[in-house]
Amino acid sequence: MAQVNSSIIIEASVQKVYDIARDIERFPEFMDDVVEVEILEQTDERQVSRWVARIEEFNRTLEWTEKDFWNAQDRTCRFEMLEGDFTAYSGLWTFQEGEEGTLAQLTVDYEYAVPLIGALIKKLLHRKVQENCDNMLEAIKAEAERE
Repeated sequence: MAQVNSSIIIEASVQKVYDIARDIERFPEFMDDVVEVEILEQTDERQVSRWVARIEEFNRTLEWTEKDFWNAQDRTCRFEMLEGDFTAYSGLWTFQEGEEGTLAQLTVDYEYAVPLIGALIKKLLHRKVQENCDNMLEAIKAEAERE
């Protein structure tokens, strides 16, 4: 399974950043690649959501349903795909208060098994997943620092 890691310092309180990240239904408002997010089930600690994301380079969309486990005390979210276009997709969001602001980190483990997929396509997909993670954190940073 492949893995990507991304992190960023956000000049806002950890609670504000966590709240923005947790409000995933708003992601399409400020994230270009996210077309739609719909909450299917929700409790204080767990939610199930359906996602649609756009990949311009492949001229297609990816769809998946994921289960998120939010921990308000630790300010983390562990997620895993239930079904969708990836073979496997899971990861972890963490948010930590620091001297310069909030350190937001995102780790994604994924597998996209397509028969006869070449090394070039795998590298392109890895780059795209990395860009997506970086862009998500940049968008949350812009949203948190905007106010």
